[in-house]
Amino acid sequence: MKRAATLAVRAGSVTIGGGNPIVVQSMCATRTQDVEATAAQAKMLHEAGAGLVRVAIDSTRDVEALAEVRARVPEANLVIDLQESYRLVTEVAPYVAKVRYNPGHLYHHEKRKPVRDKVAFIAEAAARHDIALRVGVNCGSVDPAVAAKFEGADAPGLDGVTAMVESALEHCRYLDDLGFTRFVVSLKDSDPKKVVEGNRRFAAARPDVPLHLGVTEAGMLPDGAIKTRIAFEQLLSAGIGDTLRVSLTLPFAEKWREVEVGKQILADIEAGRFRSVPKDFGHGLNIISCPSCSRVENEAFVDLAFKVKEIAAYARDYDITIAVMGCRVNGPGETDDADLGLWCAPNFVNLKKGEHELGAFPYDTVLDRLKVELDALIAVKKPVVSR
Repeated sequence: MKRAATLAVRAGSVTIGGGNPIVVQSMCATRTQDVEATAAQAKMLHEAGAGLVRVAIDSTRDVEALAEVRARVPEANLVIDLQESYRLVTEVAPYVAKVRYNPGHLYHHEKRKPVRDKVAFIAEAAARHDIALRVGVNCGSVDPAVAAKFEGADAPGLDGVTAMVESALEHCRYLDDLGFTRFVVSLKDSDPKKVVEGNRRFAAARPDVPLHLGVTEAGMLPDGAIKTRIAFEQLLSAGIGDTLRVSLTLPFAEKWREVEVGKQILADIEAGRFRSVPKDFGHGLNIISCPSCSRVENEAFVDLAFKVKEIAAYARDYDITIAVMGCRVNGPGETDDADLGLWCAPNFVNLKKGEHELGAFPYDTVLDRLKVELDALIAVKKPVVSR
């Protein structure tokens, strides 16, 4: 397989980039503070072939649990996903191989402090503890200042790509200036076209930086695997990509399937087995759902996502996007671009129509209101898919 000549970045027992084998990774779907379940899932993912296993950390109690998980599964290369609490990096660094931070989330914590200073804090902790970093940029959660600066810069259908790429390049410059070179970058969106465009642009500007690939909130099987394959086939065949994750909405016990699908896509590309994009892919009903990860605040989210797919099937011939998000991190912002969005809190589901909030509904009644809104959309749309 063609590979770009990126720098080699060590993360625990694996090396990303530098011509090394592409690393498949996944993320625990359990609550981090449930040590037994998280350790069991980390072990399961590692044994399935995940070179890196990600865990979300959002509190000091999560850190305490992480230490125990590390002790129980020493063979796994753990990666921590920092949210707004970037200062937790000093507490988690002793237990992990890599830390991922989102430039957009840095904006929300200590707003008066320069972003560069926050990056310096993270990089110093990483250097002191001999670990790697990932600058993880998502189209739906770009730093608001960067998003505003590049608003309107993209062609139709690629909204937000320029802001995503520029945010990643900005943070690369921060790390370059700090003399920290042990980092990788990811540029993700739920739309494969944006993932392909963003990564191509970034790779052209910084061919030295290893890239982590992923289509975020890809959804359920088989659609989620198809969306991901579309992006990966186009990027990996061009030599772009050094590590990857397939983000699928799955029952917690089946998270190993993310690793299985990732390995299968890699094997197919390596063997020259490419699957053509279905003629009507990208048209008709599109259900976006985030991967079942440890940030999910109610496990009923997974069942809800499958029910949404089932009850919305009658709308398959219409250009309608429904987004189902499992937590407060992705929920509020990353449902804005959907026709209908559901983001799930612990005891209720927030229903949205575009950026407009329709209200909070119990898990057992939200589908009734969703169907009402879906019927209203169908009434004013024409079918776009012929069958």
